[in-house]
Amino acid sequence: MFNVGIIGAGGIANKLHLPQLSELPDVQVTWLSGRLEHRLKTLAQRWGVTRWTHDHQEMLKDPELDGVIIALPHPLHVAAGIDALQAGKHLLMQKPLCDSLDDANRFVAAVERSDRTVLALPHFSPSVYAAREIIKQGTIGKVSGVSGRSSHGGPEVYYAEVRDAFEEQSDDLWFFDAKRASVGALFDMGVYACSQVVVTGGTVRRVFGRTATVDKPTELEDTATLLLEFESGALGTVETGWCDPARTAFLHVHGTRGKLTTPGHERNPLTRWEPGSYTREDIPPVPHVVDVAPFGKGDAHQHWLDCVRQGGQPPVSSAQTARHVTEVLLAGLESARSNRPVDIQSRLPDSVSPLPA
Repeated sequence: MFNVGIIGAGGIANKLHLPQLSELPDVQVTWLSGRLEHRLKTLAQRWGVTRWTHDHQEMLKDPELDGVIIALPHPLHVAAGIDALQAGKHLLMQKPLCDSLDDANRFVAAVERSDRTVLALPHFSPSVYAAREIIKQGTIGKVSGVSGRSSHGGPEVYYAEVRDAFEEQSDDLWFFDAKRASVGALFDMGVYACSQVVVTGGTVRRVFGRTATVDKPTELEDTATLLLEFESGALGTVETGWCDPARTAFLHVHGTRGKLTTPGHERNPLTRWEPGSYTREDIPPVPHVVDVAPFGKGDAHQHWLDCVRQGGQPPVSSAQTARHVTEVLLAGLESARSNRPVDIQSRLPDSVSPLPA
């Protein structure tokens, strides 16, 4: 039995981590740690967790605890994650990794000193893994551009379900508080699109960013767009925001011999488009359904456990990849402030490169 503890007794623990973990065989959540007692008691009763605490160090002293999930607000992720690694626990980090490059570097150093398995990015869907394989095979030719968007109606929409889950009345949204959240929509929602664009486009060398606060009651950005220059010479765009209640999520990869789109054509998860002609404008491209089944079900917890049992790190969702994505997001914010492009110093591990062999 693999025993898991969760640090952070909030909405994402109740909505994502506890339900998914409850469906996995040979896994049990044995500890919860959090600030609010009524939330801890609610989650413990709802999900059958026997122990809870306000001090995560108490949890980490349990020798029978195998792995820890960090589900705290963004700025608190790294400190708790390093505590877990130092206690010898395997680790799954809730997105985003953190809100500063210093923290990202500290985290990578701690992971590299440890022999524990660490999943540190939003887990990718089977479509993204399938797209990476098609790119590596050179099927769509040389990648010229990658674009992605992830956006929704804002944290207050998400938080309405959190209030209902815990029978609360409070409208205190830490997401909108610059002191508590420190980063806005770009890190909260943009991390999904940025992560997908990076692991399909490759190492980013320069970022130009624009941000805006269109509608939300916050000093932070609620809308953002980044232009990325990849090491390969291709270009990418990342769009995100809290002002899209109709919700949007897509990834497009454009190449010299075709393109990939997810969601795919006619409700398929991924479509590869082959040019109808390389010399005639009016001949439509031909869609090909991509079978993504060989690439799993997209369950982050199962992927984490598989990597633990294999004794290695996630091949894509590693701490090093998360640091690169974090630097890209931070560069986007800095570029928006300075109105100048910002160079990226880190790079993706060679094993993560999606370029053809």
